[in-house]
Amino acid sequence: MPPVDVVLIGRNEGARLVAALASVTGQARQVVYVDSGSTDDSVAAARKAGATVVALDPATPFTAARARNAGFEALGDPQFVQFIDGDCTLVAGYLDRARAFLRSNPRLGMVTGWRAEIHRDASLYNQLADFEWRRPAGEILACGGDMLVRAEAFRAVGGFDPTVIAAEDDEFCTRLRKAGWRLERIPEEMTRHDADTHRFGQWWTRAVRTGHGFAQVGHLHPEYFRRERQRALVYGLALPLFILLGALIWWGFPVAGLCVYALNYHRTARGLIREGLPRGEAYRHSVLLTLSKIPNVIGMATYHWRRRRNAQMRIIEYK
Repeated sequence: MPPVDVVLIGRNEGARLVAALASVTGQARQVVYVDSGSTDDSVAAARKAGATVVALDPATPFTAARARNAGFEALGDPQFVQFIDGDCTLVAGYLDRARAFLRSNPRLGMVTGWRAEIHRDASLYNQLADFEWRRPAGEILACGGDMLVRAEAFRAVGGFDPTVIAAEDDEFCTRLRKAGWRLERIPEEMTRHDADTHRFGQWWTRAVRTGHGFAQVGHLHPEYFRRERQRALVYGLALPLFILLGALIWWGFPVAGLCVYALNYHRTARGLIREGLPRGEAYRHSVLLTLSKIPNVIGMATYHWRRRRNAQMRIIEYK
C-alpha cells in the first residue's frame, strides 16, 4: 500500500494541537507541522512529538492554504497526503480505510470522511458547526480542510491558492474537479474537531469569514457559491435596506420585510428538521442561519474592497 503522510497546520492551538499530534503518531510515515506565527508553545510541542516543523515567514500574510502548501513541500516523496487542521484529532483506523479506497479508484483525487465536534453540546455554535460537517457520503463537489489527497493530483493543479483566506478547500476542490479528478466522501468517521466557539462575537466573525470566502472563491469560479452569494445579497443587504428605507415612507413596508424574514426562518427550520435535527435545535439553528446573511455580506464587501484596492488578503480569526 502507498505510504500516507500527514500535514498538520495550526496557530496558537495549545492543547488542541497536542491532542492532534498524539492522534496521528504511529499512523503516518511522515508528520509535518506548519506553524503560522504562534505565540504559544505550539512549535515546541510539535518538535517534542517528533514532527518536522515548518515555521512560516510572517513577512507574508498567513493563510491555511499557504500553510498546507508549505507542509506538502516539506514531505519527502509523498504519494497520499492527509491534511488536518490543528484543532482536530484523527480517528484511529481511518487512514487505512481511506488509503485503501483512494488506491482502488485511480481517478479519485481526494477522499474525505466525517468530521464531528468533540464538544458538540457545549454551545449552540458548536452544534451548528457539527451539523455543517455531517454531510452525506458519496461523490462530492468539495469538502473541508481535512482530506486525503493524491500527491499526483495535488501537483497537477498546483496545490492550494495561498491568497484565498477562507473556503480555500472549496477552491482547491473546484480546480481538482475541473482537472478531471473525482472527489468522494466515504461513510467513515475521520476527525474530531474542537470549534471552541462559545460567544456570539466568535460566531459573527466566523460568518464574516465565510462571506469573504463566498466572494473570493466566487470571483475565481463564478459558478461556485452562486446561490450562497445571492441569498446573502437578498437577506443581508436588499431586505434590510428595504426595511430601513421603507420605514420612511409607510409602516407597512418594514412589517412586510420582517414577514419575509419570518417566512425564511420557518422554511429553514423545517428543512433542518427534514435533515434529521431535533425540532428544538432546528429552530435555534435557524435563528443563526437567518441572521448569518448580514455578516456574510460584510465579508463579501470586505473581499471586494480589498480586491479593488489591491490590498493583501489577511486571515479573519474567530478564536
